[in-house]
Amino acid sequence: MTDSVKGALLTMFGGMCWGVSGCVGQYLFTRQGMDSTWLVPIRLFLAGVILCIYYGVRNWRQLVNPWRSWRNARDLVIYGLAGVSFCQFTYFLTIQLSSAGVGTILQDLSPVLILLVVCIQQHRGPRLFEICSILLALIGVFLLTTHGSLTDLAISPAALLSGIASACCVVIYTMWPKKLQQQYPTPMLQGWAFLMGGTMFALIFRPWTMNYVPTAMGVFGIFTVVVLGNVLAFSCYMSGVMYIGPQKSSLFSFAEPVTAAIISTLVLGSPFTVWDAIGFVCIFLMLVLLFISNEKQAKSAASA
Repeated sequence: MTDSVKGALLTMFGGMCWGVSGCVGQYLFTRQGMDSTWLVPIRLFLAGVILCIYYGVRNWRQLVNPWRSWRNARDLVIYGLAGVSFCQFTYFLTIQLSSAGVGTILQDLSPVLILLVVCIQQHRGPRLFEICSILLALIGVFLLTTHGSLTDLAISPAALLSGIASACCVVIYTMWPKKLQQQYPTPMLQGWAFLMGGTMFALIFRPWTMNYVPTAMGVFGIFTVVVLGNVLAFSCYMSGVMYIGPQKSSLFSFAEPVTAAIISTLVLGSPFTVWDAIGFVCIFLMLVLLFISNEKQAKSAASA
């Protein structure tokens, strides 16, 4: 199996896990009365404990090694808090304020933001393909959030802002940890990121003061979002990024909003209009254009 196939399969599977996890989160918010400020700290902390214990048993020295270098420690904190942890919080907040489908598709604006970062790093303007992809992304978000109306939002402004914030966090956790990933296993880095984020959000939101006790189905939902949405999804996606890079990964991770939209509509009864469908298509075409542009650049560099 080639690296390209491995990367595609890993990122697609990670996206599907995120899609299922997002729908379970929507179920917990709408049917179990759970709040994102209660779920996110517990989810992150449990996932962090699981992964850190696993790697601690395997190789304790390797687990603590990133903290022995100032540069690695700094990168791990930025990656774990500004990237992974805030992404998780804003993502689930968006789902709580709208739906799993909207939350995942707004997060999938991250490739456009990655493109803008790359343009800044390379001191150039966006190419024609890239400009078209940006326009498609803007049209897609407009249709998803307004349903074609110039005067009304189909989702709340808070949901829109938190969705865009989650996309910004995706840029950080996708592009920042390259040097760390060259030195340490990706799931181990995820463990530290989750543990830091869970601790930070627990201290901020203090879920133990909320007097919320989950039912049996609530406990099963928490287990699902921890295992699927944190341990498996992040580990598979970030491992796939190592094989095929961030831009290609973003195309294959479109499995996330597709999975979330199908489950959210068919199982949870979330509305899915023609405008939503057109918006989804625009976002998908945006990813395809970015993929084509990236392939052309790679071929040009190889032939030069």
